[in-house]
Amino acid sequence: MAIGRYGRGIILLGLAAWLSGGLAGCGTSNIFASLNPTPPVPHAKPPKHEPEFTPAALREHQRILATYGGEYNDPRLQKYVKQTVDRLVAASERPSQHYHVTLLNSANINAFALPNGQLYVTRGLLALADDRAELASVLSHEMAHVIAHHAEIRANQAKQAAIVSRVVSDVLTDPEVGALALAKSKIALATFSRAQEFEADGIGVGISARAGFDPYGAERFLLALQRNAELRAGAGNTDPYAMDFLSTHPATPVRIQNVIANARQYAAPGTGGERDHNAYLAQIDGITYGEDPTGGFVRGRRYEHPKLGFTFTAPPGFTLDNTAQAVLGVGEGGTQALRLDVVHVPPQQSLAQYLNSGWIENIEKDSIETTTINGFEAATAKAKGEQWSFRLYAIRFGPDVYRFVYATQRAGADIDAIFRDSVSTFRRMTTAEIENARPLRIKLVTVRAGDTQERMARHMTGVDRPLDRFRLINGLDAGQPLRPGERVKIVTE
Repeated sequence: MAIGRYGRGIILLGLAAWLSGGLAGCGTSNIFASLNPTPPVPHAKPPKHEPEFTPAALREHQRILATYGGEYNDPRLQKYVKQTVDRLVAASERPSQHYHVTLLNSANINAFALPNGQLYVTRGLLALADDRAELASVLSHEMAHVIAHHAEIRANQAKQAAIVSRVVSDVLTDPEVGALALAKSKIALATFSRAQEFEADGIGVGISARAGFDPYGAERFLLALQRNAELRAGAGNTDPYAMDFLSTHPATPVRIQNVIANARQYAAPGTGGERDHNAYLAQIDGITYGEDPTGGFVRGRRYEHPKLGFTFTAPPGFTLDNTAQAVLGVGEGGTQALRLDVVHVPPQQSLAQYLNSGWIENIEKDSIETTTINGFEAATAKAKGEQWSFRLYAIRFGPDVYRFVYATQRAGADIDAIFRDSVSTFRRMTTAEIENARPLRIKLVTVRAGDTQERMARHMTGVDRPLDRFRLINGLDAGQPLRPGERVKIVTE
């Protein structure tokens, strides 16, 4: 089981379940990618000279590659990360432990470890980090999980919680007493997991410091994670740090306080330790940023999939996210949402029949009607939940059917018209659009005299809120001046 993530009928039971794994992001292997006539995920077998793989670990390795888009092929960057790991291993509590790092072709900001010492880092995390000390803080944190045997300990704790659950269901007859006993066992397990994260932070800071890296790299990277959460949450959304009491990871601000306290045991802020800022930036110059072409692109409110050859635009004010399950969108401060996914529907089954086939609950059958959207066969219907109203569309495009589900907490003709205008943008991409569709990449530029954050952000293309994103990927505060001659990251095609 992967541990140590350094890092939200179908939907009428609640929008949160519908968006599960979506805007918070767990993986970027996109549902549309599976329709591409491409070969299997590369490197399904473990690389040479790596920790020993049991059958279970090999299955988990293959699952991770499939979920996170396979390996990211950049031999120079791979070598740089490996050299960083080697330095950390030599300074760790278990220098005889073998590790192998796999770079994952995922825009998600994530890293995790298998108990055998297999480490995984996404290119999204590498693009966010701003120096080698920040990278070292992530790698040492994951190594700490392996060193402290957290996977095995957590598995034993989970078994104990499962035993309590069975006892509660099999023995106790008083539902209130049973619920209390079960809740206590879950709280104990969650607290234990949070303690593991704090312990891994402490061990990791120590490893990084002893290896000669700035121990405050962990603080800077966690601050970047915090800012990324704020950027993703967007204006008007709920507190991005609000955490369920049973959450297995501490809230980021609490972790920041913890790593600062640990770092102070090794050095005062700014007094020592390697950061290697410029060399690190040189390593990630040109790295892919955002989605991989095989899963389509989000460009503001527009989604385009050049390999499958279609595009659509979300309603005004929506933020899109390209996830493993679907393309998801949220608008109007979380009171509106959309989901686009794809299914196989037999050609002999009409789309009106499909909408009435039970794939979604509480459909208003008298609302089902057939239509066409930009020349494609389509059908639409309404559905109603306790708090949400839904407008459904099914569009036959090539051999597949694309399902749009629009949700709102305030139903009305005006909202329905907005959703209709959005789905009407679904169309085939032109040859020129397909040829011009390129992934975004990190590019280094040199600051000149008179350059400001605002001026540099105007060079950013293909991203929402470019000024905020420029600050995020460069670890800058609002109003912080740029120094002529320094290198900074921008995102461009």
